[in-house]
Order: sequence, then structure tokens, then C-alpha cells
Amino acid sequence: MSNITMFIDQVMRYSYLQQALIAAILVGIICGVIGCFIILRGMALMGDAISHAVLPGVVIAYMIGASFFIGATITGVLTALAIGYVSQNSRIKDDSAIGIMFTAAFALGIVLITGLRGTGVDLWHILFGNVLAVSRSDLMVTVGIGAFVLLMIIIFYRPLLLSTFDPVMAKATGVPVQLVHYLLMLLLSLVTVASLKTVGIVLVVAMLITPGATAYLLTDRLPVMLGLSALFGVIAAIGGMYYSVIYDVASGASIVLVASVLFGLAFFFSPKQGVITRKWRAKKVQRA
Repeated sequence: MSNITMFIDQVMRYSYLQQALIAAILVGIICGVIGCFIILRGMALMGDAISHAVLPGVVIAYMIGASFFIGATITGVLTALAIGYVSQNSRIKDDSAIGIMFTAAFALGIVLITGLRGTGVDLWHILFGNVLAVSRSDLMVTVGIGAFVLLMIIIFYRPLLLSTFDPVMAKATGVPVQLVHYLLMLLLSLVTVASLKTVGIVLVVAMLITPGATAYLLTDRLPVMLGLSALFGVIAAIGGMYYSVIYDVASGASIVLVASVLFGLAFFFSPKQGVITRKWRAKKVQRA
């Protein structure tokens, strides 16, 4: 029996693998879509900030017996607001404000986790993810978040498009640029929350950036970029799950590595932007 056949057989046999695969695919899609806007706006560091800043919310939610999805969403949104407040009310620029706020929030989360060591509560899986531990309720939350995020992207596609490529023109035509920015921050926080169990806080930024960056090397059109990025997220999810199940390695890291391999292929062999492709074309022109 080949490895692929074995993987399919195990997925068909065990419900927890089915749930894990569906969750990973959903995360790949929504991370890929949101990641496109993050890349085009030059906000990769903000994605990193939000993904790390949700940690204290997760820990506090566990401490008070609430859903960690709620805690993570609240702290993610508060961090995004705090970053904007600091940068707008001081000489500190955006990148410095991001570095200050997300490291402070992440450090607070680590301190809270270490304070729970004697309680038998283990939250370290939140850092690195374990898609195989996704429960049915986790899957339902991921489905709900994914549907909401994609619906918001569809409804606000034009304002997002205009404010991403030409914020000055968007503002002149009546688009509430600041409101759209905070909507994107909310969606980014929700996507991060949906990705916690799958790839974890440490690796979620890779899923936000890598599929979108791969698509960016292959097209100049946003609708195509969104579709390709979602597709690469799905391929990374399925490929990562395959290697995780067959070779018994970390699921979140496997998903990210597959996404990184796809980026590497696009970086070197993209028809227009590929490093090797450009060199080959240059040599062809010289010979001609």
C-alpha cells in the first residue's frame, strides 16, 4: 500500500483526521485571502503582531473558564487599536509601535502561562498548533469564522481594493479608509484565532504571508492573486497533513514547510518573476 493510499484510508477511517483536514483547509483558504491584503498594504509585521498578541487573551480565557476564541479576539483587536493609538499620538512610527505592543503582549502571555504550571493546564500547544487535536466544536468555530471573514471580503471588496492601492484617492471618493483599516484588523484577528489550533501562534504569520507572497509572484491582478493564494493555502494544508500523518511529525510546522516549498518554486520558476526564468530569458536574448 502506497503512502498516499494509506493517508486516504486513515482519513476515511478516523473522524478526528477528517475534522483536522477540513479545519486545515479552511485555515489555508482564509489565511491566503487575508494575507493578500496584508502583503499589498505592507503590513506583514502587523500580522505578526496580532498573531502573537492574542496569547494573553487565550491564557486569561482559560483562567476564567471562558472560550479562548473570545479572549484571543478581544486581545487581538485591542492590540491593533493600541498600535494605532500609539503611532498617531506620539513620534513613534508604526513599525516601532508594532514591535513594542506585540512583544509586550506576547511576554505577558508567557508570564501567565508559566504562572499556571502548577494547575495542570498546558497551553503550549497554542504556540505551535496541533491540528490533529481539533475537536468538533473547534471545527464549527473555524467554519463560522471562515464564513464571516469571506463574507466581509466579498461585501467590502471594493473599499478594500481602493484603500489598498490608492488610499488618497479612496478617501477623496468617500471611502472610510480608517474604518476599512480597522475592519481588516478585526478580520486579521479572527483569522489568527481560527488558526490557533491548526498552526499555532508562532507559525500563523507564515500562513498569512507565504501563500499570498507566492501568488504575488505569479500575477498582477488581485482577483487572481486571491484565488491562487487560497489554492496554495489548501495545497499546503493537505500536503502538511499528509506528511504529519504518514511520518508522525508536527502538523503545523509541516503545513508551513509545504507552503514555503511552494514559495520557493514560484521564486525560482515563476514565468515573469522567477530568478532562474529571468536568467534563462536573458541568456536567450544574448544568444539571439
